[in-house]
Amino acid sequence: MLLFWFRRDLRLHDNAGFYHALTSGKKVLPLFIFDTDILAYLEDKADARITFIHDSVTEMHQKLQALGSTLLVKFGKPVEVIEQLTKEYDLDGIYTNRDYEPYARERDKQIYEKMQALGLAYTSFKDQVIFERNEIMTQGDTPYKVYTPYKNTWLKAFKNSMAEPCESEKHFDQLYQHKKTQVLSFKEIGFKKSDLQVPKPDLSAATLKRYDETRNLPALDATSHLSPHLRFGTTSIREAVKLALKHNGTWLQELIWREFFMQLLFHYPASAKDSFYPKFRQIEWRNDEAEFKRWCEGKTGFPLVDAGMRELNETGFMHNRVRMVVASFLIKDLLIDWRWGEAYFAEKLLDYEMSSNVGNWQWAAGTGADAQPYFRVFNPDSQIKKFDKDHVYIKRWVPEFGTTAYPKPMVDHNEARERAITAYKKSIAVIG
Repeated sequence: MLLFWFRRDLRLHDNAGFYHALTSGKKVLPLFIFDTDILAYLEDKADARITFIHDSVTEMHQKLQALGSTLLVKFGKPVEVIEQLTKEYDLDGIYTNRDYEPYARERDKQIYEKMQALGLAYTSFKDQVIFERNEIMTQGDTPYKVYTPYKNTWLKAFKNSMAEPCESEKHFDQLYQHKKTQVLSFKEIGFKKSDLQVPKPDLSAATLKRYDETRNLPALDATSHLSPHLRFGTTSIREAVKLALKHNGTWLQELIWREFFMQLLFHYPASAKDSFYPKFRQIEWRNDEAEFKRWCEGKTGFPLVDAGMRELNETGFMHNRVRMVVASFLIKDLLIDWRWGEAYFAEKLLDYEMSSNVGNWQWAAGTGADAQPYFRVFNPDSQIKKFDKDHVYIKRWVPEFGTTAYPKPMVDHNEARERAITAYKKSIAVIG
């Protein structure tokens, strides 16, 4: 019998690792672990992401029980949980889907070594991306550091690949018939149910076909809201790419950006904590805590920045165009370390994914692979004129805008811009 360990793939359909387990010729017992090493870092005990995971796991559990099987739901350190299960069941091994973040890779290495010591198999599969690890490389067999050639190679490789759905749902007869078990309660995992809900994805033809026309207008609810579902695997990347190919090439490029950032983090894990390029590691950040607090609360006096931060704090979501503006403001106007902003987004975003978050923050900071030039600084007022000229989005989130209750700008943008460029130049000069 095999364990199939669900992680960032919370679906029974079109699941690569699950499919391979079910077609292995062995019975399959599904498993999910609430990982205490991850949960310990979450300060908000009503974290909406945990609620979403719990709801998704519960739904899977109910479907599996209707098939006469079950989903084992455990709480603890994965290596300890799995070692215990090897004592309770006559296992041949574990199947799972790969994860590319630094913590996950170290965790999986430990479990692989434990399984090897026990004489059991540990087998992992590609599922959350179309291409992984060394599949998209330069002619010199090195990772791409620039998006456009990566995208072009990705598209060429995709034409020659299958990338067909993994029809795991056709092989449920291979599920291990198991007595009913219960999903752990919120209390048992140390959390409580959040009132904040992850929105369902909108993958309608109407939304996707208009994506390139509407994606920069934050006043419109015109995005797919797919990102948290890709993050937790309730929707498969193969399904998303199929829809993108059918409806919108611009949307497809955003999916490829996700894979670009994911493979950058895989090849350069240190970039999660340090600027990708060493020449930007000596920037003298101001890191004013009071100014950071005003940014977090959406009280900077720059209405597009404030609207974005308030939207994030209230909903766990922020429009992508606005994410670029608020990130540029924190880094360039306030000269606060991009890692402060990255950590705040990690705490708040429903769709938080380390690779995309780090990649986009380093892009905004000008410190990352294929980033905007360090001397490019978003002008918050110009961004309003381009993307929210009637202040519809701003007034939705900053109702006091235009009244005496709204604060004056906390910095002079032009002066702050020059201050930031000077700091970057000094860092470059130090490194040489």
